[in-house]
This record gives sequence, C-alpha cells and structure tokens, in this order.
Amino acid sequence: MKRILLQGDSITDSNRDRQTDLKPCWGYASMMEADVHTTWPGKFEVLNRAIAGDRTVNLLERLQQDCIDLKPDYLSVLIGVNDAWHTMAQNDKAIPDAESRKIYGQIIEDILAALPLVKIYLLEPFALKVEQNSDCWEAFQHEVLLRAETTRVLAKKYGLTFIPLQAQFDSLCRIKPADYWLSDGVHPTAAGHEVIKKALMAAIGPDLEKA
Repeated sequence: MKRILLQGDSITDSNRDRQTDLKPCWGYASMMEADVHTTWPGKFEVLNRAIAGDRTVNLLERLQQDCIDLKPDYLSVLIGVNDAWHTMAQNDKAIPDAESRKIYGQIIEDILAALPLVKIYLLEPFALKVEQNSDCWEAFQHEVLLRAETTRVLAKKYGLTFIPLQAQFDSLCRIKPADYWLSDGVHPTAAGHEVIKKALMAAIGPDLEKA
C-alpha cells in the first residue's frame, strides 16, 4: 500500500488525534483522505503529521521522525503562515524570510536525499483580511506574500508541484466575505478547507491514478 503524508501547521493539523491515525481531523486532510479512500479503496494510506503552531524551523527539527522515517510515496506540505506571523510581530520566534527560505530548502533537500522517488506537493501559504487582523493587515500580508513566493521559488528550483491558493481565496471573496472562507483570516472554515482539498486533489489525483 502506497503512503500519502500531509505536513504543515494548524491548518493541516486541524485538531488531529496525536494518539492514533484512525480518528481523522476535521479539516482538508480528512476531506482528502475520504476522497482517496473512496476513489481508490485499499490502495493508499493517508497520514497527517502536521502540528499546530509550527514554523519551517520546527518542521525541520522533526523531519526525520515525522517524514523521512515514514517513507511516504507522496508528500504535501503547507507551511509558512506562522513564519509570517511571528516575523510581522517581531517576537522571539521571528525568522526573516531569507532565513526561512534556506530552512525550507534544507527540508526539501533532506527529504529528496533520503527519499529520491517521493512526489512532493507544496501548497501556497495564504491569508485574507478580516476584522481580527485589520489593524496589522499590511505588515502581515507582506510577510505572507514573501512566504508564498518562497514556496513558489523552491517548487520551481527542485521540480516540485506548486499548488496556488491565495488567488483562489481572493477570488472567492467576491462571492462571500473573507471570514466565510477563513474564520480569522488564516484558519479555514469548512468551505475554506474544501477549497484546499479540491486544489490538492486536482494536483495529486492524476499521480494517484497512475500508481
């Protein structure tokens, strides 16, 4: 059975059970797992190892046990918004984008060195302006866009699949307000998670079909 691994921060974590893989979280990871298991019954295992609050440096620190040791055949990563948030806030967890880019690049290189056949999908970090972040929106948006560009650049550099999300959410705000999609400007609602799931499945689905 081939293995799909999802990595990232709270958006992917979505209150997953740390004790078992049998109890799915409620976000896009579980929505994607449902699609995979119904479309290709018994063919793929889906694991979620995202941890809420993680930055790129945290993902690097736990990369061996939470990624490489699991030997995924397919890996999706959504990371960067916490890097943006802490840098904007200029607190003790702040890591400038240039340094985050080096760390993210190291993550990719370490994975490819250990698992040269793994297919990797990098999801674009995103954010929307809502009441909760309106007082710091310009600074926060600037940092998120930097992380999005980092993700795009690294995907191109290493020949990985880049999955854009910001433009989709921006466009959807013409239909419904931002907090309909991202409750606090970052964390998706059920509708927001569906948007991410569809984007991920559109990218990974054709590869799974060939497996």
